[in-house]
Parts: sequence; C-alpha cells; structure tokens
Amino acid sequence: MKNIYKYLLETCERKGAGHIVLIDPDRKNDGSFETYVEIVNNSGADAIFIGGSLMMDGQFHERVAKIKALSNVPIIFFPGGANQLNEHYDAILFMSLLSGRNPQYLIGEQVVSAPIISDLKIETIPTGYLLLDGGGKSTVEFMSASHPIPLNRTDITEAHALAAQYLGMKLVYLEAGSGAQTPVPTETIQTVSEKVDIPLIVGGGIRTPEDAEKRVHAGASFIVTGTVLETSGSSSLMQELARAIHVKEQR
Repeated sequence: MKNIYKYLLETCERKGAGHIVLIDPDRKNDGSFETYVEIVNNSGADAIFIGGSLMMDGQFHERVAKIKALSNVPIIFFPGGANQLNEHYDAILFMSLLSGRNPQYLIGEQVVSAPIISDLKIETIPTGYLLLDGGGKSTVEFMSASHPIPLNRTDITEAHALAAQYLGMKLVYLEAGSGAQTPVPTETIQTVSEKVDIPLIVGGGIRTPEDAEKRVHAGASFIVTGTVLETSGSSSLMQELARAIHVKEQR
C-alpha cells in the first residue's frame, strides 16, 4: 500500500477516527501471532503498530515479516530503536520524544535511522511523541531516561503539541504508557485538539470501548490499544473497540 499517511487521514475522515492495534513482536508472543493477526483482520481495526522497547532475542525481524504476511491492514513501525528497522514495514512513525530532554531520543536515534530508512525506502510520518504520566514508571520512561508530563499540567502538554506542529510534525502522539493506570484525560485531549491543526494519536491505559469513544469525542483522531487486547485475547473486545472508535459508522 502506498501513502500510508494519506490512508490514515482518509480513514479518520470516513470513520470519524481510526483504531490501531499495537503488537510487540517479542519472544513471549511467539506462536500467538497467527491467531492475533487474524483477530485484527476480522475486527475492523485500521492498522497495526509494530513496536517494543527491547529485542529479547534474534527473531524480531522474522516475526515482523510474519505479521506483515498475515495482515490485511498496513504495518507501521512504532520505533523502539534503529536496530528494529527492516524492510517489512509499510511506514514508520519518524518520532521525536519531544516531552523528554534526552538528546538520544530527541534527535540521536533519528540521525542513526535516517540513512537506513532512505535505503529501505520506507514511508516516514513525522510524529511528535509526548509521554504523559499514566501512573507507575512506564517502560518508555525507564528506557528513555525522561520524565513524563504530569497529567494535571495540560498547559505543558499543549505547549509541546504546538511545538510539534510548528516543527512540521504530521501527528502528535499523546502516550500514557503501556498498561497505564490512568489514560490521557479527555480534558487534555480536548484542549490540545482545539489548539493544534494536526491529528492526535492517543494510547496507553485505554481498556474499554467507552474509554475509547470518549477520547474520540474529545478530539482524538486515532486510538491505540495493545495491552488490554494481549491480556484478554478477546476478539469480541477488539470488535467492540473498533465499533466504538468508528463514531461515524454508528450513525
């Protein structure tokens, strides 16, 4: 599929918002991808994010290739590091961790990755990544050595989102962290969406269709779910999430 960013925008316009499923191709999930991707294909989800903070063995790239072969929706790289790059992605979120002050994740990994991405000819989607404090120490916080934005400081989130837009980013990703105790508040989403002109991705701690739908109505263009689906393994939950997120199709 060509021009994944255009596809995402068209999906959002047609359905009201998009549902993206996050899959971590770690060894703990080995052997379950076939079933999981089949559930994604049948759920109405719009894309798959592939990503994880660590590569625990040497089979990461083979698992991505398997997911790509099985999936009926685009495969988008949600990067944890340049060593996870390969030719199997349809696109990459070319992210900068703008909420942090660690230069490695502001620009270092991007510089290392850029020549590889060019050589592989992967579509890039520039994304401003903002980590919010969803309760507990997230993997992203630990691995990036960066502090999350407090949930009650909507002004700080808003300022970073505006900076992402002015830097030319095409998306802003509001992330509460994998398995967050508290998802990004609807008030924060609404405030940010009213200030920026680029789509918002919201993920972390979204466990129910009601949680997802509220965040779409608050201004989220894309909802990312991962942990809740991995732990439940429920095809019906994935379908319910997609239906709740696709607010225009409810009419």
